[in-house]
Amino acid sequence: MSDLVDGRIARKYNLVTDFGKFMDPLADKMLVLSAMCYFVEVGLMPGWVVAVVLLREFGVSGLRLLAVEQGIVIAAAWSGKIKTGVTMVALGILIIATQPWFPAPQVVAVICWVLILVTTLYSGIEYFVKNINVFKHCA
Repeated sequence: MSDLVDGRIARKYNLVTDFGKFMDPLADKMLVLSAMCYFVEVGLMPGWVVAVVLLREFGVSGLRLLAVEQGIVIAAAWSGKIKTGVTMVALGILIIATQPWFPAPQVVAVICWVLILVTTLYSGIEYFVKNINVFKHCA
């Protein structure tokens, strides 16, 4: 939620900077991965789910770097925005699921990490399929 607000404020008051464009997504990734590591620690998420998310993030970031070297800009895809939204909501639900009064935390946890996995894999595959031309120019 704060991510939407700070972006909107930056655009409204012409405060968008290259530093902000770089750091904002990086901060989002660090927040998500930190939360996921916590959920691995408390047994609500398997470590391999975090590995899949990390692999997708590195893969898409690497793809963007290759594209930039070729003068190609890869715009953010809706599937990536949906992935981020689903992930943030799922992590919020998992925070609530850690409370002692919460019924069936393991069931809710599985649903949450399956949703995270599905949206992560879908958006990652979409980025690579839509931008396969970046690899054709690498050789």
